[in-house]
Order: sequence, then C-alpha cells, then structure tokens
Amino acid sequence: MTAGTVAPSTAIAPDVVDAGDLSSFGYTQQLHRSIGSYGSFAAGFSFVSILTTVFQLFAFGFAFGGPAFFWTWPLVFAGQMLVALCFAELAARYPISGCIYQWASRLGGKLWGWAAGWLMLVAQVVTVAAAAIALQIVLPSIWSGFTIVSNPTHNAVILGSLLLVITTVINAVGIGVMSRINSIGVTCELIGVVLLCIALFSRSERGPQAVIHRGVGMPGGTAYLSAFVISGLMAAYVMVGFDSAGELSEETKQPRRTAPRTILRALAVSGVGGAFMLLATMMAAPSLTDGSLGDPARGLPYVLTERLGPVLGRVFLIDVAIAVTVCTLAIQTASTRMIFSMARDRVLPFSRALSKVNRRTGTPILPAILVGLLAALLLVVNVGNAQIFLALASVCIMLLYVAYLMVTVPLLLRRRAGLLESRIGPDGEPLFSLGKWGTAVNLGAIVWGGAMAVNLGWPRPEVFGAVWYLHWFPLLFLAGTAVVGYLAWLEQREQVRRAASRLDPNPGADIAPREPVAGAVVLG
Repeated sequence: MTAGTVAPSTAIAPDVVDAGDLSSFGYTQQLHRSIGSYGSFAAGFSFVSILTTVFQLFAFGFAFGGPAFFWTWPLVFAGQMLVALCFAELAARYPISGCIYQWASRLGGKLWGWAAGWLMLVAQVVTVAAAAIALQIVLPSIWSGFTIVSNPTHNAVILGSLLLVITTVINAVGIGVMSRINSIGVTCELIGVVLLCIALFSRSERGPQAVIHRGVGMPGGTAYLSAFVISGLMAAYVMVGFDSAGELSEETKQPRRTAPRTILRALAVSGVGGAFMLLATMMAAPSLTDGSLGDPARGLPYVLTERLGPVLGRVFLIDVAIAVTVCTLAIQTASTRMIFSMARDRVLPFSRALSKVNRRTGTPILPAILVGLLAALLLVVNVGNAQIFLALASVCIMLLYVAYLMVTVPLLLRRRAGLLESRIGPDGEPLFSLGKWGTAVNLGAIVWGGAMAVNLGWPRPEVFGAVWYLHWFPLLFLAGTAVVGYLAWLEQREQVRRAASRLDPNPGADIAPREPVAGAVVLG
C-alpha cells in the first residue's frame, strides 16, 4: 500500500456483531433483530402497564388500606428497583431470549434454571389471561354495545377471548409489527397518564395530605398494619414484568447496552407515573368515605366519569383500553419467547415443534398460538367461578416473585464467591455494573423478594376467600405447578432418550442451557 492510501473500512455491521455475540453462547440468530431502544423500553413498560393494572386493582388496595395505602406504592417500587438493578447487570452479560430461565440456568445450574423458567412460564400465561379480562372494566363503560351478554363474567370472557385472537395474530405476523403496535400503544398510554394526572389535579377536592390518613372506618393499631400489608398486594401485582426488555434481547439491537437501561427505565417511569395517578385519584375523588373507591364495580373508572364528565371520561377510558391491549400483547410476546428459549434447549415437551421459527416473519408462531389458547381456556374458569380466577391471577404474581428469587439468590452466591469480575463486553466497552454496591443491592433484592413472596402467598380468607381450597390456594397451586412441571421434565427426558435411541443427529440437544464458547462474556 502506497503512502496516502486509505485502508478499506473494516467496520462490521451492528447486526452482524450482535449475531456473533449470540453465537458465543452457542445459539444462531433466528429471530429478527429489529427492536431499538424505545421498542425495548415499551416492551417492559407495557407489561407493567400502570393504566391497565392501576385501573384494574385500585379498588382492591383502597378497600383494605384506605387513602394511606398510597404509601405501599413507593415501598414496593423501592424493593422492585433493587431487583431491577440486579437484572440490569445480568441483561448486560446474558443478552438471550427467555432471560429468567437463561440467567437462572447459568447462575444455578440446569435443573435450577429449568424450575425458574417453568414457574415464570406458568405465571406469564396466567397473567396474559388476567390482562385480557381487564377489558371488561373499561369497554362497557365506554359504549353499551360492548356488553355482548348481560352476565358480566361471561361478557368478560368474550371480550378477553377476542383480544387474545388479535394479539395472537399480531405475534404471529412478526416482531416488527408487534413492536410498532406496542410502541404506539405505549406512547398513547404515557400521554394518557400525563393528561389524566393533570385533569384530575385540576379538579381536586382535597389536598395531598389525604394520603396520610387511613380513612374513616379503618381499624387502628396492629389491625390496620395487617390491612396495610394486604393493600400492598395491589402495588406488588402491578410492578412486575419490567424484565421483558431482557426477554426480547435476541431481537434488540445492541442488547448489552440497550436492555439494562430499558429495564430500569421501564420500572422508573411506571413507578413515578403510577404514584401520580394514585395521588391525583384520591385528591379528585368525590368522596373518600362513601365506599365507592373500594367498590370493584366502581373504583377508579367511577372517579373519571364523575370528575371529568362522561365525554372526557370516556376518552381516557379509550386510552385505558389501548393500554390493556398492548399489555396483553407484551405479556404474550414475553411468554412466547420463554417457550422458544426453553424449547430450543430441548427442556420442554414437543420442543422441536415449539422451537421452530418462521423464516419469513422471524417469529416462533406455534408458541404464540399455544399461549393464546391456554390463556383463553383460563378465561373460561371465570365463567364457573370468578373467585377462583381472581385467586389464580393473584397466585401467578407470587410465582413471578419466586422466579425472580431463583435469579437473585444464586447471583448473590456467585458474587460472594468473587465470580463477578467481568465488567467489559466483547466490544471492549464497559458493561453495566453495580460495583461496590452490588452485594448490598443483591442482598436487599433477596430479602425484599422473599418477604413479598410470603405476603403474596399467605393463605388469607380476606384475599382468597373463606372456602378451604381457596384459602389455601397459593400453596395448592404452587404444589400443582411443581408436580405438572416434574411430569413435563420427565416427558422431555423420555423424548430425548427416544431420539438418542434413533441415532438422532443432534443427541446433545437436551443440554440446557448450551455452554458458552470462547469469547463469551460470562459472570463465572
């Protein structure tokens, strides 16, 4: 080369770099990588979906704790932020779909990771159904034509099933379409939260000091403390799913840098926005003492229509319906990627079929259909006994917290063993790290997660009903999930054995997860 000649560019396209990074963990790029920073944030934010869940559960929290239940929100937010910080570290180091399963597997071993993935998968499928059924809270209030049948529980199943058909089709079409719809929906939700808070604050009946009182008729002393702890379940139900940005890592551009930021951002925006919504609602409510705010049939939608008028109130309810739609879509997408990730490692029954990715859409279509069908079947439970469905939706959140614990506990053990030294990515850039605060944050996340799992699963008749099987439903459901999971594990092992006996060309496909090869940035 003569003097003054410019060397040809050796720059590598980002998508190629990301695909090469994924291959260091033993996987090839099958899913289409098209999600940017905002789309990644939208995935986590729409799973939390404060418009959906706060509207759905506000009456529950207020009924137990009165106006002072507001303070459970910042408490839960602080605890979940500890968990999110741990997840941000892992998202930077393991940018792989099915993140809870993948992280737990690499930190605690194959069987441990499989158990965490199974619990997370069951919880996600139930949560899809719980999100879809929320349409019943808003659509009939917008237009009487959405009351297809007079029975509210039956109508809820019909509306929820129609929504599941729509979200399943979107998920099957491709991640690009899903991400665009989700991002538009999240933008509408964010604008709606801001405008809703402004509208309610402008029509305040009382000052913010209302939230320091437990309310008329509420018990005092230790009895109120118990009620306050129960009211905190509302916030605990809401602030989960922020890890969805990690679930879509294989479809996110530069996920090592993008996912950690968007996990934290999704929770932070949800926490701040939700706090203002709760405060604005209690300041603007026509009354804090007439029982309307604690009535599941009235609650927050009642405040909107009473304080903002029927027209403006319905406009905001339309925004809530959009939020419910994208929330259901995001949760179904996350559960679809969990199935794909586990099936790819051959740890689920019928793994070969469930791990197939459509080449044109870059989407695992069969898992999307499966999740939609399972969620629709769960909705049918609401027809026979709405109390059972409510208990089921409550317990699935407990499973999410247990699955989170199955990540944070082995993470702390690895950290204490000095196996978290890697802070530089394969591109030479620093990875997100908690540094000297890591042990304290990690320990706090474990203590918090354990306390909330116990609080969510504690057999209380006030929450789960007085009938004995509902009273003990959390423990019964956890035991049932474990038994079914064990049977699924045995079936998977039998499939692998039969495949090996037929001289399967890929007999090692039952390894879960696949071991990273040289060059992978790992924690231990």
